[in-house]
Amino acid sequence: MELPRRKFLHVTAAAAALPVLPRVATALDYPTRPVHVLVGFAPAGATDICARLVGEWLSERLSQQFVIENRPGAGGNIATEAVVRAQADGYTLLLTGLPAAFNATLYDNLNFNFLRDIAPIAGIMRAPNVLVVNLGVPAETVPELIAYAKTRPGKISMATGGNGTTQHIFGELFNMMAGVKMIPVAYRGGAPALLDLLAGQVQVEFAPMSEAIGYIRAGKLRALAVTTAARSAVLPDLPTVGDFLPGYEGSGFFGVGAPRNTPAEIIDKLNSEIDGPKRHVSRLLLGFFLALVPALDADSRPIKVRTATEKQSLRSPATMCRASMTSTYSACGTSLRNS
Repeated sequence: MELPRRKFLHVTAAAAALPVLPRVATALDYPTRPVHVLVGFAPAGATDICARLVGEWLSERLSQQFVIENRPGAGGNIATEAVVRAQADGYTLLLTGLPAAFNATLYDNLNFNFLRDIAPIAGIMRAPNVLVVNLGVPAETVPELIAYAKTRPGKISMATGGNGTTQHIFGELFNMMAGVKMIPVAYRGGAPALLDLLAGQVQVEFAPMSEAIGYIRAGKLRALAVTTAARSAVLPDLPTVGDFLPGYEGSGFFGVGAPRNTPAEIIDKLNSEIDGPKRHVSRLLLGFFLALVPALDADSRPIKVRTATEKQSLRSPATMCRASMTSTYSACGTSLRNS
């Protein structure tokens, strides 16, 4: 039996539209089950704190649970690779940050390309770090710490949240610019690093403000300076590292990503909700963070994220510090790939 041409065209058009309907329905209904947000660092660190606050907000807004899942290790690469390999359906997300940019320089054999394999959803905020020392360190200012470190080359341990983290890179930048040799000790996140700093197992850390502020205010750690170009509203009397080392500046950032090929409708829906978490987080942690990241529209989002990440990976302190890191890792018994 032959179909009339008009009827044939109607049937063909309807069939062609069928694949589109599930995508639209999925975006409208999303999420219909819990969403997992992977964090590449241990609980109670800056990335984890940010993830839990954002997850709490999204859970309330979208009436579905956003589960924070910590996958620490390799400077966040373990969590990133898990998200890259996850199904691109919007139910596995990544709370990422500055280490993702540094890792492009530090690791030659990554099983993913961050810019290619992670779809940017939204930036959240930039955050300062603060140079803190154990109370047993005989230094109350940055010049005193530099002078002390120069008399003890290779004998001062510097805690980091892992290779390629802000604590690590900002510390190595300090080593280079100050002409000192403090040895980085890598932990699986900022929280365990701070515990050993408090116990005196390590002496120095360039800690995220949100992790260290409670101990600073309680008098359990001594703050010497913030890493940003401007002073912090939380500790307005604290100088910047750049006041003593002109040109020194470092601040982290946080953002949310998803596996590439995640439906654009789902990414846009999540992006539209991010302004809420920004205000929510800033109210709860007022002053811990330097600035909120401006919202990006769908057309400019990938371009701006790509540009920022490429600049960071090519012109970051990680690039400047590679020679220094090779020797310092060797000194403290930590393996580093051959340059």
